[in-house]
Amino acid sequence: MKFYWNMPSGLQVHYRHELDSYQQEMEKGNLPQAWRQLERAHILGQPWLVQHNHVHWLMLKFGISIKSRKEILGQLLRLIFGGVKSFVGKVPTGNTGGSDVPPLKKMELPEDLENLLRPYRSR
Repeated sequence: MKFYWNMPSGLQVHYRHELDSYQQEMEKGNLPQAWRQLERAHILGQPWLVQHNHVHWLMLKFGISIKSRKEILGQLLRLIFGGVKSFVGKVPTGNTGGSDVPPLKKMELPEDLENLLRPYRSR
């Protein structure tokens, strides 16, 4: 069995870009756009344990900052259980990671992220 710890370096630059954009939007107080950037980072990071859990940690902190009990609880559960699927390479493609989406629901990928992920899909 192969384990999926860490994102390939060729994809990390795009993942970091989404997280940097998230931070910039948070600094501007643009919460809807900040959340969108976290969702995009989740889509990119979901197949790899380290990045997947990191995004859920940021989503938890976001939930705390907006005082959303639903998001806080949803992210705590995802932090506890979500990494298991990444670890063994079984994730619902395109899932945006928020508590408003069932954790195992497969979703349509945005075209730009689909193009970025395609070379790494042989798993």
